[in-house]
Amino acid sequence: MAFDVRTFRHTLGEFATGVTVIAAEFDGVVQAMTANSFTSLSLDPPLVLFCAGKLTRVGQVLLPQSGRFCINILHEAQQAQSMFFAGAWRDAEPPPFAFEDWHGAPRLVGSSASIVCETHAVHEGGDHWIVIGEVIALYRAPDSAGPLVFCGGRYAALATPAEVP
Repeated sequence: MAFDVRTFRHTLGEFATGVTVIAAEFDGVVQAMTANSFTSLSLDPPLVLFCAGKLTRVGQVLLPQSGRFCINILHEAQQAQSMFFAGAWRDAEPPPFAFEDWHGAPRLVGSSASIVCETHAVHEGGDHWIVIGEVIALYRAPDSAGPLVFCGGRYAALATPAEVP
């Protein structure tokens, strides 16, 4: 079946996702990327996964390093940071942000939640790496704003969280 890659991408973009910044330190330098391809995988053992393009900085250095990384879940006020780490920032100065070492990985200060992982496995997935991490530490902000959401090629925020019956 032949199909248009652009149509494929736009169709998949209709699935609303949260936004994360994946960060790892390599040779004393924090490398970070925005990712919305993040999901839980297993409760026992606790595993999560994300996908990184093979040509991205993180995708090129994470595979051979196989160390710790931090998945930082962004809130609605962190759109600028998401854009910066996605390479879409156009201003001369980056938006304000800071990383702190937390359980051996760089945690993005101010995120709604952070998950430190040890690389469990890396698999090929077309033009991306599928990175599976075993969770070793969890952080949740005490007063978190609503999540940053991405859908249809745009950032969004939830109007009000839905009640769970």
